Amino acid sequence: MASKKSGNSRGGGGAGRERGGFKASRHGAAKKARTSAAGPKADQKRAAEERERSGARHTSHETSRFLRGDRIDPRRIDGSERVADLIDGTFLAYNAARLREACQLFTQKMLDSDVTVGMSLTGALTPAGLGMAAIIPLMASGFVDWIVSTGANLYHDTHFGLGLAMHRGNAQESDVVLREEGVVRIYDIFFDYDVLLSTDAFFRTVVQGKEFQRPMSSAEFHNLCGKYVHERERALGIGEKSLLSAAYTAGVPIYTSSPGDSSIGMNVAALALDGNRCVIDPNLDVNETASIVLDAKRGEGKKSGRSAVLICGGGSPKNFMLQTEPQIQEVLGIDEKGHDFFLQITDARPDTGGLSGATPAEAVSWGKIDPDRLPDAVVCYLDSTVALPLLTSYAHARHAARPLKRLFDRRQEMLDRLTNEYRRAGHEPAEAKDAEAMLPMHR
Repeated sequence: MASKKSGNSRGGGGAGRERGGFKASRHGAAKKARTSAAGPKADQKRAAEERERSGARHTSHETSRFLRGDRIDPRRIDGSERVADLIDGTFLAYNAARLREACQLFTQKMLDSDVTVGMSLTGALTPAGLGMAAIIPLMASGFVDWIVSTGANLYHDTHFGLGLAMHRGNAQESDVVLREEGVVRIYDIFFDYDVLLSTDAFFRTVVQGKEFQRPMSSAEFHNLCGKYVHERERALGIGEKSLLSAAYTAGVPIYTSSPGDSSIGMNVAALALDGNRCVIDPNLDVNETASIVLDAKRGEGKKSGRSAVLICGGGSPKNFMLQTEPQIQEVLGIDEKGHDFFLQITDARPDTGGLSGATPAEAVSWGKIDPDRLPDAVVCYLDSTVALPLLTSYAHARHAARPLKRLFDRRQEMLDRLTNEYRRAGHEPAEAKDAEAMLPMHR
């Protein structure tokens, strides 16, 4: 009769692994000196008591690769600290730490001179004043080079450039009463219904101008609108209040991923019923935005560049900004690797299927983000109305202004570069007769 084997080992004599421990190769004899949750508890307890009696300094963290981060030892907050110092010194864990990482990524890497920074905007940010408070300063300092926004943000931004008033209000007010009083509500932002009518009238007037009577990209459309908003600001003597106006003066192209999904697009559509020939061409938008990213990656001369995205929220503008890389790689067949830096501020979860919560790791699988640069990606789970002012203040405190890239002025040059690379990649459009012959294969 075979003798019983001690312990729980399978085959080969010898004692099995001690209960409660992990693999010897990971926590074996060579590491017994280090306290481990997997080690012998009685010995560890005695060792700790001995250290306490002898007054020995705790040093076990000095050899762990997981404990190399800065110690949590913040200064006391007393009201004398500046915003940037507060973020660096006291935003040490949880989403506060992600915001600190976002601020540091933005200023220490994304604002390098060879990086082109794109920004996407969703949510009602401009009605809350964030256009004036944060986005315009970011553009004016050369910290944001191009933008994709919802049309609604650009429409409500225009109220300020026209000298129209938006007010703080109480979100608990009765919407039935507000409707009767002619007051419109965006959560706790209140404004007179006539603000909408006056802004509609402004857009209908300018879009009937001669220079609008043709197809154009949304960037060109917004630049033309920005010129007229800028003139209105000067006539009113109110300074630079409008994002569209500031983008016009700074040469920052602003695109919208859904031109018809706002009151601006609604008014353009209404004018089309009267024969107006203004058309916002989505094909131009797709190719122009892709050309901006390709130009950013190719850089100047023999020196390559990099592309960064600052995403506020998610939704369609996020996708439109990130799809530039699949457009370059997958559709146009041009060799590229994806955006270099990814910074997103969102309150959406990744597991619900909404694009607003999609992580940069997921974007790697689409070719939107360069997999080699994934460590240079931060997702900050925070309300944009909280994070964006802090990020803006931090950036101005920690980084000098950059020269304006004025990408709007270079649109044709960048589009020509994209077209030439597309053709060099051997992907010229098929002849019409060849395309027609292939259609049955796909039916």
